[in-house]
Amino acid sequence: MPRPKKNRRLNFRPSVYYFKPAGIPLRELKEIILEHDELEALKLHDVDGLEHIAAAKKMNISQSTFTRILNKAYKNLAEGIIHGKAIRIEK
Repeated sequence: MPRPKKNRRLNFRPSVYYFKPAGIPLRELKEIILEHDELEALKLHDVDGLEHIAAAKKMNISQSTFTRILNKAYKNLAEGIIHGKAIRIEK
């Protein structure tokens, strides 16, 4: 049985929840889901410019967990862009 997820401090609330390729109806696209903690990790690292340790402290998680979340977010975004999938941000 896996360990229970530690509560994460999530402060960022996006105003947009979908991104998709132009000119293709959403119903025809496969979807990639970007979890809220993945979006928070992207914001803290890439937009706010925080190092992994500082960003992990802000999210109340370990540095290694932060790195895993960030890598998963990069993989999801890359897959969505490369394969022309819609990207849905979890609410």
